[in-house]
Amino acid sequence: QVQLVESGGGLVQPGGSLRLSCAASGSIFTIYRMGWYRQAPGKQRESVANITNGENTNYADSVKGRFTISRDNAKNTVYLQMNSLKPEDTAVYFCNVDLSTRRYWTVSRRDYWGQGTQVTVSS
Repeated sequence: QVQLVESGGGLVQPGGSLRLSCAASGSIFTIYRMGWYRQAPGKQRESVANITNGENTNYADSVKGRFTISRDNAKNTVYLQMNSLKPEDTAVYFCNVDLSTRRYWTVSRRDYWGQGTQVTVSS
């Protein structure tokens, strides 16, 4: 079993900052790509940022220069530092982790999702 536990969401004023964390636990064999998605009311879920196990990063155009994704492999944790937040960043943020698990001699690989954390940017 694999669990992703997110934290760090909340209410912040425009221009403020938040840091999201997502910790993976369980029978993890290898973690590959880690990323963050968000879904605003009435909109489709969209990719915000992702980072490979080689530390290559990719960002949505709307957050470039404001958000920074990082990972701590020793803690199986991915972070999203969000600065200069805007009202349009308001959404539920989900972490997504591409990883493999091992059971006896079988290795299985798939994506896992966190439960989501609300980020609200409002004055």
